[in-house]
Amino acid sequence: MSAQTSPAEKGLNPGLMCQESYACSGTDEAIFECDECCSLQCLRCEEELHRQERLRNHERIRLKPGHVPYCDLCKGLSGHLPGVRQRAIVRCQTCKINLCLECQKRTHSGGNKRRHPVTVYNVSNLQGSLEAEEMDEETKRKKMTEKVVSFLLVDENEEVQVTNEEDFIRKLDCKPDQHLKVVSIFGNTGDGKSHTLNHTFFYGREVFKTSPTQESCTVGVWAAYDPVHKVAVIDTEGLLGATVNLSQRTRLLLKVLAISDLVIYRTHADRLHNDLFKFLGDASEAYLKHFTKELKATTARCGLDVPLSTLGPAVIIFHETVHTQLLGSDHPSEVPEKLIQDRFRKLGRFPEAFSSIHYKGTRTYNPPTDFSGLRRALEQLLENNTTRSPRHPGVIFKALKALSDRFSGEIPDDQMAHSSFFPDEYFTCSSLCLSCGVGCKNSMNHGKEGVPHEAKSRCRYSHQYDNRVYTCKACYERGEEVSVVPKTSASTDSPWMGLAKYAWSGYVIECPNCGVVYRSRQYWFGNQDPVDTVVRTEIVHVWPGTDGFLKDNNNAAQRLLDGMNFMAQSVSELSLGPTKAVTSWLTDQIAPAYWRPNSQILSCNKCATSFKDNDTKHHCRACGEGFCDGCSSKTRPVPERGWGPAPVRVCDNCYEARNVQLAITEAQVDDEGGTLIARKVGEAVQSTLGAVVTAIDIPLGLVKDAARPAYWVPDHEILHCHNCRKEFSIKLSKHHCRACGQGFCDECSHDRRAVPSRGWDHPVRVCFNCNKKPEPGHLSVMTGKSPLC
Repeated sequence: MSAQTSPAEKGLNPGLMCQESYACSGTDEAIFECDECCSLQCLRCEEELHRQERLRNHERIRLKPGHVPYCDLCKGLSGHLPGVRQRAIVRCQTCKINLCLECQKRTHSGGNKRRHPVTVYNVSNLQGSLEAEEMDEETKRKKMTEKVVSFLLVDENEEVQVTNEEDFIRKLDCKPDQHLKVVSIFGNTGDGKSHTLNHTFFYGREVFKTSPTQESCTVGVWAAYDPVHKVAVIDTEGLLGATVNLSQRTRLLLKVLAISDLVIYRTHADRLHNDLFKFLGDASEAYLKHFTKELKATTARCGLDVPLSTLGPAVIIFHETVHTQLLGSDHPSEVPEKLIQDRFRKLGRFPEAFSSIHYKGTRTYNPPTDFSGLRRALEQLLENNTTRSPRHPGVIFKALKALSDRFSGEIPDDQMAHSSFFPDEYFTCSSLCLSCGVGCKNSMNHGKEGVPHEAKSRCRYSHQYDNRVYTCKACYERGEEVSVVPKTSASTDSPWMGLAKYAWSGYVIECPNCGVVYRSRQYWFGNQDPVDTVVRTEIVHVWPGTDGFLKDNNNAAQRLLDGMNFMAQSVSELSLGPTKAVTSWLTDQIAPAYWRPNSQILSCNKCATSFKDNDTKHHCRACGEGFCDGCSSKTRPVPERGWGPAPVRVCDNCYEARNVQLAITEAQVDDEGGTLIARKVGEAVQSTLGAVVTAIDIPLGLVKDAARPAYWVPDHEILHCHNCRKEFSIKLSKHHCRACGQGFCDECSHDRRAVPSRGWDHPVRVCFNCNKKPEPGHLSVMTGKSPLC
């Protein structure tokens, strides 16, 4: 780097002497400036110093006429554009550093340093060259922003108009690995927000559209990339404008605020209005209440490398006046920021979410507006990475997308509390309990994550919704909370066995852990209420769209009607009289295990006479085979088969062998005992069933409404399939889903599964959607909530 100095080079800067005094004792004229040594050096000192291994690679420059060195402390970060270093005005001989005017005042205006000897630089000769440098720099920056265009980021309906990260980066026209910050602007409509951004970041180019008309020129949220400051600039729709969907558009502003690192609140009012403080205060409260948690969840859910800051952005209140003084002008002893905090406190608003709040004012006596002060304040805050650091554009898009997905949907104006700019209704679930009218406290769209509705207060009982749920008392005492429901039969009973027990012993309450804990008619008298013995009750909320409380499970009538439908189909297919078909079918359903099925009995087991369609088949209660009436007309007790001491029908052979004890194992007796109960009940109601069967020719539609469970939608209200929306006709039959009770066509409800919560313990018809849902089960005692709360 060093070389012999020509005589012409000497005397170019006679006032600049060597600052090292390493080889020359400080008497020689300075020829070089070493930025890393932070000193001016003569030829000899430069050579001697940089022979050393550790200093050999230092960058040095030769001094030109009128040279003034840079300040060693501030590096030009105060009051100047980034990258433009501040020139020194003095050199402290004691500290051996060059200082600009601001740094000299800051470091040498008090104490012993005030007496340090200094060398004053002559900057008058350099003024022209510095101005030329700044002009060249500004020209270069203007050129960088010539191709910048803005694009619609989010429309007025809160729909993100960018498809993915790649599309976002492409429209910003920045590098994917570029780290950047986000600057957004807020304010009332007509206050010149777009104009402010154009002059602050893009040297007056109309990157964001402006208009002299009365209509707002910015609808939705627009974005552009500033390559000079490396920021994404966001323009928003003005407040207090004549617009539709006002609530949704106001909510949109807070989403933009949440992803911003720096927010400009632009006001053109001569005096700061209360609306400004209320807006920022309410935005801070809503941000802390609804967005902090969601930003943390987004960081975890999206696996972001850069965690999203839960502390809000910095705020600059840019105040332009014409006829009035700026804030604090009449109180020189108080800074404007303190006066702003006092205004917040008087209005009962506390902007705790924002990392800082700054005031920047300008008084425009004659247009145009001076934006230089705002630009300098922005650049200082952008350099500060203490609270919010730059991140990749993909992270910014993921945060905006996550917030848009979470907080979206229509906001009902009739439920709105307009005392706040950002009421809770903007961000919380809009569902109201049908019983007590209280709202859900969870955030919007929480159902997408499988989170149920919750309320802050307890519900009241409503007879219309019967919102009382039962939990097993024994399980509750063991630390579990298990929901139980009254139903027709136990899960271990076969369909007809359960129906027979229901007719005999009433409904049951069955716990998944404890089994059957209650039967309503278990004893002839003295049956206790289940609430007093085996279950505890809780009043829960009724939310729109839920399946109710699954309590009306007395579906015996519908189960019998399902059987009659099956019988009617069998009758139609076999062209038989309904009475015989029903009797045969019912006999097989509730027959003891040792009986031969009717379908296998083609002739009398004794005389071998073939049975015709209208012939009656009789079963011997002793051996279980099928006989004609003539070969099984005798009766005798068959206690060994569980029929007790009363005489029952037996065949001739078993009657003659009545003194011979049948060899029946104990296991067989146990297996047959249960089915004999059903058979006895079946015979006891045979005449009643016969009367029902003779009426099978009556259209089943007249019976359905009387037999259907309460949660089923009535047939006359079902006009089309609840899933595919096909209209029902004579050729397209209606089918009820046993889980949700809605009407479906056969294609949309051909799945079969048990629905214990509705009382169907065996596979029954369900729709596609219900087949995918898990069956409600155990509840954690830690939550203290019902699955339908």
